[in-house]
Amino acid sequence: MRFTPFLAAAAIAISAPALADHHAEAPALEDVLASTARADDAPRDQYRNPAETLAFFDVEPTMRVVEYGPGGGWYTRVLLPWIAPAGEYMAMQPDTGPAEAGEPAWRERFIAAATEMTGREASDITAFETDEIPEELLGTVDRVLVFRSLHGMLNNEIADTQLRSMRSLLADDGLVGVVQHRAPEDAAYEYANGSRGYLRQADVIRLFAINGFELVAVSEINANPDDPANWPGGVWTLPPVLGGGDAERQRMLDIGESDRMTLLFRKAD
Repeated sequence: MRFTPFLAAAAIAISAPALADHHAEAPALEDVLASTARADDAPRDQYRNPAETLAFFDVEPTMRVVEYGPGGGWYTRVLLPWIAPAGEYMAMQPDTGPAEAGEPAWRERFIAAATEMTGREASDITAFETDEIPEELLGTVDRVLVFRSLHGMLNNEIADTQLRSMRSLLADDGLVGVVQHRAPEDAAYEYANGSRGYLRQADVIRLFAINGFELVAVSEINANPDDPANWPGGVWTLPPVLGGGDAERQRMLDIGESDRMTLLFRKAD
């Protein structure tokens, strides 16, 4: 784990995990990461550094942990098997609106997909949209984890509402961990406004400050200095999307996934 000097000492003061009302022993994270269920995911560990990232966020398997916008489930396949036995795994999604007639809502679709991906029971999963947060969860969550989702919030003009929902969930000593594609600090607004997936780190810190958070610590765990973060097609030019086509494929594979900021926030007074 590599902390930057800025506010690094504050990260040492992070409180102990809240104990969930579970009795099973949590598996070791290294065993979850090495499981055969992650055979297709493991090659990306070199870019996403799940063990180091979760250690930096000070996540413990006995905590109440919310994964925001789980998407395709890459981190779900890490978090759910690790957290569910002794803690509480929760997934939170922006409001998806009413389901089509006869179609299951997002919550049901996610739980069905997550149980199939991980082999866990539906009872191990709490899932909700941000317009329907269960009242009993307010002020009780230890960690909210946001992986490469901030640009989507900005593009859909929901960043403020989503961050305020996260703040309402956090316990007094709870934290929000963020991993996000990083634009150069001198990148033009048109490039770094989220439309190409990249954001300036200073802008992300300001966005959280506006919505009632303060920065605890910064890490370069997920940095990639080989990514110039200036692709006309945005972050999707790089793996895993490889939007540049076959002509650029090997070059993009050699660069790897995007340069990423890794930030930790707490509620401001």
